[in-house]
Amino acid sequence: MADALLLMLHVLILVYWLGGDLGAFVASFLISNPNKDRAARLGAAGLLADVDMAPRTALILAFPTGFTLAVTRGWLALDPLWIAVAWITGLIWLSIAWRIHLSHAGPASGLRRFDLGLRWVAAAGLGAAGAAGLAGATGWPLFLNLKLLILAGCVLTGLLVRRLTADLGPALGALAAGQADADARIARSLAVTRPAVLLIWLLLLAAALLGLWKPQ
Repeated sequence: MADALLLMLHVLILVYWLGGDLGAFVASFLISNPNKDRAARLGAAGLLADVDMAPRTALILAFPTGFTLAVTRGWLALDPLWIAVAWITGLIWLSIAWRIHLSHAGPASGLRRFDLGLRWVAAAGLGAAGAAGLAGATGWPLFLNLKLLILAGCVLTGLLVRRLTADLGPALGALAAGQADADARIARSLAVTRPAVLLIWLLLLAAALLGLWKPQ
């Protein structure tokens, strides 16, 4: 029963990740539509920020749930104590992400910089572990090594999305103020971001396929 519940949680993480991303993706078209009412566009921007917390939460929880499954199913020969470490680390990180969202912390805030650093560390660690596994240094199953690389790719693509949308917040402020260049800035920011979002979807689908297929 415990294994089934954990697996269900891991699957739900994928569901909410893709579902949240889809909701944010659809909202982005309303935000960038100059023919829509300004209040509706700004409301959609607030909704996008809230809905986007689903994939942000899912990304963080993918670490402890996947790690726990790998240890309990024998794919990683590690002391179960590391499961507690993974969950404590994941929940602390999750609390930081939600604190940033609820407090509307700016890019220069210490929490945002710390969260950004965690993401770079996570991407580097996952990528290095997956590459070492493919090189035969760990003895881990092929599908697990590939999933580690995919998750690293998701984290890096998420960082790219942040960089591409760096002007979105100021552009929305310009929209609220009625500035003439707001529409172009919003459209440009969202247009260059959408391909990165689609890449994340492809990576997640590949990870799901590997989880079901489990090539050794």
